[in-house]
Amino acid sequence: MATEGARSDNPALDALLVEAKALHPNLIDLTLGRLERLLGKLGNPHHHLPPVFHVSGTNGKGSTAAFLRACLEAAGHRVHVFTSPHLVRFNERIRLAGRLITDAELIELLTDVISVNNEEQITFFELTTAAAFTAFSRMPADACVIEVGLGGTWDATNVVPTAAVCGIAQLGLDHQQFLGHSILDIAREKAGIAKKGVPLVTSRYPQTVAAAIGEVAGPKGARIIARGIDWDVGIYQDQLHYRDSKSKLTLGMPRLPGAHQIDNVGLAAAMLRHQTALAVPDAALRAGPGWAEWPARLQRLESGPFVQHLPQGSELWLDGGHNPSAARVIVDAFRAQDIAATPFHLVLGMLQSKDAAAFLKAFAGRVTAVHTVPIPEHDCVPPETLAKFASDVGLTATHAVSVDEALRRIGHAADRKAPPVVLIAGSLYLAGDVLRINGPLPG
Repeated sequence: MATEGARSDNPALDALLVEAKALHPNLIDLTLGRLERLLGKLGNPHHHLPPVFHVSGTNGKGSTAAFLRACLEAAGHRVHVFTSPHLVRFNERIRLAGRLITDAELIELLTDVISVNNEEQITFFELTTAAAFTAFSRMPADACVIEVGLGGTWDATNVVPTAAVCGIAQLGLDHQQFLGHSILDIAREKAGIAKKGVPLVTSRYPQTVAAAIGEVAGPKGARIIARGIDWDVGIYQDQLHYRDSKSKLTLGMPRLPGAHQIDNVGLAAAMLRHQTALAVPDAALRAGPGWAEWPARLQRLESGPFVQHLPQGSELWLDGGHNPSAARVIVDAFRAQDIAATPFHLVLGMLQSKDAAAFLKAFAGRVTAVHTVPIPEHDCVPPETLAKFASDVGLTATHAVSVDEALRRIGHAADRKAPPVVLIAGSLYLAGDVLRINGPLPG
């Protein structure tokens, strides 16, 4: 089975994904030239997309894309969606007018794109972006929601010449080896999706970070729509209230758990209200947040073999968060958890490229124990090393050979009078492996 971004149980599709990955020695090599060359050979499909809703950011851009899709569909629009990475099947990355692309469609599409590329060097993400844009240009739809893969300026999705609106979600330190080692460097890179004459809706940031975004977006001719100045969102009397210069609006509460999703709902609403390409009535903004689904983001697993390892009354949660800012959001979501009364266990696996020590610091004093595991088929921090990082910040830590073993141990040792809360976190790749084994499969 193909690995690292290429996975399918369909042998023909899996072979094509492996072939696509072999076209460049590196998974990431940020530039636009290779993709622009291929798109030119394909007839420039990125010039023939429905109105584009382009989202960048460090954390929350995927959830924002999910809210955008839900609100647009609640308004009756057909929506193409391109997101990454996938969790279980590559098909999850491409939605055609509201449904996942089929294996047969992907096989035909990748065969065409690989053939046109003619063995030229190109990264896996660049080639599959070309495939997605080709599919979107061929099938009618009303909107196209595009999530940036990595960064902004040099991300493959940034070949789109214009958009209905762009948005930047929350920012944090991640992928520093590609985006820069300071939050200001990262902000400038994320702001690279700004486009002339296109509204750029931004979240709330420190003044220095907002200024860094302006340094990039201003010369590009984008109109910045900033939270706290041009729009805002918050909860008052158990209702979600949004306001901007046009009016005030009560939004539907998000189906996705966590206080941070309020920010993502607000960003999606602000993007929709500051574009003019499509009509999105207030009723759709009220309905959409309650419809949106985005797996492995504080997802409660209600059934399946992993759930069965734990005693009745336990809770099993899954989150793909993998950077320090995501860790703080996760901790905030479980802040009401009293570990003295209800044991709270963290099952953790992380890639070598992530700052595992910084991630774990957020959980100091917040969890009963950490159980470190490998991430199958990926270059991950060895569980023994990860357990040492946890011990270094004062956490009780043990290592296991798999999530299955970790959960069996937790279940075996659990006090039946105080069933545990268990969170599996640290990597979207680990989250995908959990969903592949336990379910439910993303759809």
